[in-house]
Amino acid sequence: MKWLETDTENCSVRRTLDLVGEKWTLLILRDAFNGIRRYDEFRRHLGLSEAVLADRLRKLVAADVLRAEPYREPGARTRYEYRLTPKGVDLWPVLLALKQWGDTHAEGPEGPVLDIRHTDCGAPVRVVVRCEGEERAALSVRDVTVRPGPGARPLPT
Repeated sequence: MKWLETDTENCSVRRTLDLVGEKWTLLILRDAFNGIRRYDEFRRHLGLSEAVLADRLRKLVAADVLRAEPYREPGARTRYEYRLTPKGVDLWPVLLALKQWGDTHAEGPEGPVLDIRHTDCGAPVRVVVRCEGEERAALSVRDVTVRPGPGARPLPT
């Protein structure tokens, strides 16, 4: 079966984009990775409407990407902090890859807004695709072969 003959309704890229492929969702995740936890902080930092923010946070919690942890300030009602789950943390390389692409192809005149470095040695951090074989070589798209996997099914005719 060739790619053009493959039904993409069950593609993992498509399912992932259904969950996190919207601009505000990715920006909420970016902020969560950078230490923002509370609803009011997300709203103030991102400048999006309450309805959109509440909807995106609800979806991320329902998908187990974020978890809502209750807290209560003295004299106030219970509110929630939003923390990344292990499933959410697994999205970090995706956000880092988007940042890396943006720094190369969509950078502002002043340079990158975020400077991400290894805490121990101070070197810049980059996303690299590597082979799982013995060589562990870094790969480009020209170095791989793509074929339908076990979940592939033919396009309906």
